[in-house]
This record gives sequence, C-alpha cells and structure tokens, in this order.
Amino acid sequence: MLHDLVAQYGPALVFANVLAGSLGLPVPAMPALVLFGAMAAMHPGSIGQQVAPVLVLSIFATLIGDSVWFLAGRLYGGNTLNTLCRLSLSRDTCVKKTERFFGRWGVRVLAVAKFIPGLSIVSVPMAGAMGTPYRQFLTFDGIGAALWAGTGLAIGVLFAPQIDMLMAGASHLGRMTAVVVAVLLLLYAAWRWQRRRQLLKKLANARITVDDLHRAMQNQPPPVVFDIRSHEKRKLDPYIIPGALFADERQLDEIVSKYPPDRKLVIYCSCPNEVSAAWMAKQLAEAGFADVVPLLGGIDAWRDAGRTLEPLIAHPAAEVPVDVSPKPV
Repeated sequence: MLHDLVAQYGPALVFANVLAGSLGLPVPAMPALVLFGAMAAMHPGSIGQQVAPVLVLSIFATLIGDSVWFLAGRLYGGNTLNTLCRLSLSRDTCVKKTERFFGRWGVRVLAVAKFIPGLSIVSVPMAGAMGTPYRQFLTFDGIGAALWAGTGLAIGVLFAPQIDMLMAGASHLGRMTAVVVAVLLLLYAAWRWQRRRQLLKKLANARITVDDLHRAMQNQPPPVVFDIRSHEKRKLDPYIIPGALFADERQLDEIVSKYPPDRKLVIYCSCPNEVSAAWMAKQLAEAGFADVVPLLGGIDAWRDAGRTLEPLIAHPAAEVPVDVSPKPV
C-alpha cells in the first residue's frame, strides 16, 4: 500500500512537504526526501524513475518558499527578523548568530544554510534585507537547494535496507508509532518553552523601563548603556540610544576589566524577547556587577516611546572604551 501511495503521489507529497518547510512551517522536509530515496532504491522500476523529477520539484519548492521570505526581508527589513524572534522558542539567539554568519560570508552562506538547523529560515530574509540582488540570491539558494535535496535522496538510496527495517518495525506498532513520535515532539517543545519561561520569569523584575533609563541618564555619573546588536542589524537600523556603546556578549572580559563592579550597566538589543540582553546581564551579574539590567523592550521600546535616537554615522568607533574612573579596592 505504501508503495502504491509513493508511486502515485510521492512527487506531489515531497513538493508540498519541502514547500511547507521552506515557508517556515514546523514540517521536517528531509525525512520525506530520505523516505522517497529509500523507496526508489527498493522499487527502481516504478518509483526509481521519479528521482530526477522529485529532485527538480524539491529545488523549485525551496526556491518558491525562500523567495517569499526573501521578499519579506526586502520589503520589511529588520522587522521580518523581529517577527522570527516571536515565532520561535529560541530564534532570537539564532537570528543574532545568523546575522554575524551572514556578515562574514555574505549570500554564499545560502549554499550550505539548509544543512544547519535554523540558519536557512533566518539567512534568507537577511539576504533580502541586506539588498542582495535577486538573481544572485537565486543562484546560491538554488545551489544550496540542489545539494540539500540531493543529499536527502542519496541518504535514502544508500540506507534503503535499514530504512526498510525501520518501516517494517513501525508497521507492526501501527498507530502507536505516530503517537509516540507526537508525544516526544510535544515534550521537547514544552521543555524548550519552559526553559525560556523560567529565564524570563527570573529576570522579569531585573529590568529597567524606558522612562527609568531616561531619568537615570540625567544623573551623574549616568549609567553605561551597551548596544549588543550585531553589526549587520545596526546596518539595517542605523540608530542608537544616545551615548550607547557597542559591545559583544562573547567578550565579557573586556567589560569586566574596564568598568568598576558598582557602575550601573544597561544592556539593550533589538529582539522583542530581549533574551540576548537578559543573558548578558545575567553573566555580568555573576561576574560581580551589582547593578546590571536589560532594557525592557530594547531599542524598539525606546523608539516607540518617542525618545531621541542618535544616527549611527555620528557615533564614534564601535567598541567599548576604557573607563578611567578608579575602581574600588
């Protein structure tokens, strides 16, 4: 029965699966390609002849779905990446890592993005937001789609006997297999969600609002405000909170060595969930800083409150300067 189903509807099912995955739906497309490759190896006469068409359909499905995200990035810029932050349990940190990865390798990253979980769905709109020509995008995205889909089919062909054994075992269990898989996926999602909820709950009271920060900036000395957005994100939104300094959460030692532990520090990023800023604040607190907090809502909350922003081009070197104030002995 499975043979007949794959022989008749296999290409259409793979196309729909790959398209859904490219659009960002929680549908794993690689298993469909592996399964089709295995069925093609076990039935070369009927299904095997469809391998080439399925490869082409998979490439087209990928390009269609990715083009939607590319266009969204081109039209809405950084707002598209902020939307991704809201749609995922951990996408805010993934967005930042991808921004840096894209900044280093450019559109070429699309040739391998499909093989790295989370990278593709972020790097595609990033390419649009950074002004990549569509023809260049299609070239590298097409290469990546061909390599990815071809790898999935090849794995299915190479491991067809083992996959056949797994399918036979699953058929004996019947519906119980689907139930077990669904339960495991739900448990994993619940665990990830609970981890994030615990982090945000723990830091819920350890934040500073836009109004409180604005008042604190009138004091002497004012708090040190760190902008920890990636270089690529600052290109998309070339404004900062007045007086903010650029910092990298991967280089906490620089901040620890340059500022006294009693200095008030405020950290902001651009993701609505503020997880990157909250994580950095937690690390600095553990390093001995007595008063370090993330900005509630990040730079978007500052902008929405009507506070003044400073053009990036008017800001000096993007690095943390040395604080010459004396440290307590």
